[in-house]
Amino acid sequence: MTSETRESQITDLYGENAFSLRVMQNYLSDSAFASLSKTIRMGSVLDASIADEVADAMKTWALEKGATHFTHWFQPLTGATAEKHDSFVVPDGEGGALLKFSGKELIQGEPDASSFPSGGLRATFEARGYTAWDPTSPAFIKEGTNGATLCIPTVFCGYHGEALDKKAPLLRSMDALSVQICRLGEFFGVEPNGMRACATQGIEQEYFLVDRSLYEERLDLIQTGRTLFGRAPAKHQQLDDHYFGAIKKRVITFMTDLDRELWRYGIPARTRHNEVCPAQFEVAPMFETLNLAVDHNMLMMETLRNVAEDHNFICLLHEKPYARVNGSGKHNNWSVDGPDGKNWLKPGDNPHENAKFLTIIVALMKAVDTHADLLRASVATAGNDHRLGANEAPPAIISIFLGEQLYDVIEQIEKGPATSTKSVDALKLGVTALPTLPRDATDRNRTSPFAYTGNKFEFRAVGSEQNCAGPNVILNTIVAEALDDICTQLDADVAGGKAFTEALQAILSATVTQHKRILFNGDNYTDEWVAEAERRGLPNLKKTPDALKAMLSDKAIDLFGKYKVLSEAELKSRYEVYSECYEEQVAIEARCAITMARTMIAPAALEYQAELSGSIQSVEATGIGEAEEPRAVLRDIFTETNKLLAGVRALEACEKAGDPLETLAAMEALREAADALEGLVPDSIWPLPTYTEMMFTI
Repeated sequence: MTSETRESQITDLYGENAFSLRVMQNYLSDSAFASLSKTIRMGSVLDASIADEVADAMKTWALEKGATHFTHWFQPLTGATAEKHDSFVVPDGEGGALLKFSGKELIQGEPDASSFPSGGLRATFEARGYTAWDPTSPAFIKEGTNGATLCIPTVFCGYHGEALDKKAPLLRSMDALSVQICRLGEFFGVEPNGMRACATQGIEQEYFLVDRSLYEERLDLIQTGRTLFGRAPAKHQQLDDHYFGAIKKRVITFMTDLDRELWRYGIPARTRHNEVCPAQFEVAPMFETLNLAVDHNMLMMETLRNVAEDHNFICLLHEKPYARVNGSGKHNNWSVDGPDGKNWLKPGDNPHENAKFLTIIVALMKAVDTHADLLRASVATAGNDHRLGANEAPPAIISIFLGEQLYDVIEQIEKGPATSTKSVDALKLGVTALPTLPRDATDRNRTSPFAYTGNKFEFRAVGSEQNCAGPNVILNTIVAEALDDICTQLDADVAGGKAFTEALQAILSATVTQHKRILFNGDNYTDEWVAEAERRGLPNLKKTPDALKAMLSDKAIDLFGKYKVLSEAELKSRYEVYSECYEEQVAIEARCAITMARTMIAPAALEYQAELSGSIQSVEATGIGEAEEPRAVLRDIFTETNKLLAGVRALEACEKAGDPLETLAAMEALREAADALEGLVPDSIWPLPTYTEMMFTI
């Protein structure tokens, strides 16, 4: 095979299962294609008159791909995706059938909403819900063994228009951000010309693989996604030899198939590698428009699971499947493209671009400092609580890392006209004596929850199993508010006779002074930083119940209401849904732990206790002496078994009382006894696959 043939095979494969603009052009008339392209690229209203033509084109393409059904693919508040399949087949009334798909069916669907969480937005008897097509995210084909389904990305709302999903608020927040970015651009002579600004995203996805046969022997993994028991092996990640190490043959075969499947959907998977912990890996795509990146990440997680099963693996996406070792995150790399098509978080080649860059940086400082509690709430889940602050995950304290050189520039801005930079390879800013600006002058602070990494901010606190829509709804909205405040002050100052550059310098200086407490370039893991953050007045919301309360504050209600991202009722509904999900997850884990301890671990411990006791009696009956060391082992087993059974009773009481934090503490005490027994009971009797087996036998 020639390199040209191989290249053709790969490039032809890319996006073959996505109804992208490139594909649409082959199925639509020129006028319909131009209209739909405008809707997608400029955010204009969809022309209803082309709906039937688009639907027919989509159906034709889907049938060519082997599809027999279509579904409105949406993202309810469960955090997963949902779909209800309808056939293209319609009886013709004469004993035959037609294949039909109308514009109305494309644009709007009506799934039953009664069993999806709503947090009080509707009563149980109000079952009607609606899905509405999101044309900015391409439809795609999901293939099964004997057929295929056309999946149409949609928003999901209730009968009265209330958002019951993750996508609708995300699109609203993107609109709010676009308005303020375009408004700022006008001060710099950037005319929108009908174009939108947009947030862009590159979502790094971490995951674990475990052999399917071992997974099926672990009730905790099956029911909760994480191991509730498990003794740390002698060797795990201490030698740092797995990170970026040579990829095992079985895993690279899986990764190769994974990439091919992702590329077929048009997901721009670019990077794959071993992560820190044995059996842990990462896949990372290139940047895309935020809405599309979120959809693609949800599809990526599903594809990870499906392809893993094809290779007799199970893909674990839980944030902490194994205790005391590296957990998994989803690094949320966020940036902003202005209506000029340029990345405004990248230092530019002229004074205006660099001034825009610094304005965005300062706006982010203001946004994150003002709403650090909301950003923490956006990553608050039962799984993520186990990960934050340990093994390369950032702590619950939200702060910003800028790097030494950019931090120096920000400090100079605060004090007045800045005149120098620590960078040798620098760019002249040229706006009211602001300093030259370093390019690519930042390290990657792996302990920081919100780090500038050259042309983007990396929000590292997002959990690996989370839908990224939630954190980005908050990030977009708080940045929109900060930019709104800056632009409003600029409007007033310029209208009052101040020169724009003078006004901008004063606003940036005052904003830095007010919000510089959010900047921290050091080690976020240290006790000293915890004390320093408290002195600065930064929130430290360690557990989900405390973090979620930020969603009920007047500040949050006013913020989301002002920019029409979430109504007060919609915001409170999410608090109810996420709180209930947290409580239920903890309760499920507790009940699973009780079952495993009573029916698996305790019987194994008692069996060995009886076996060892009989052996000791037999040995001592020979008269050769007392078996002192075996008796010591027997006492240890007896002691830990008693602790285990007492721990079960304590956990049952906590779970019944319904306090999740007390329940978690009781689960940890039960785990200590179980893990101690794992170190005492012979492997031939121990009922669960060990960490060593699960981490090292792939």
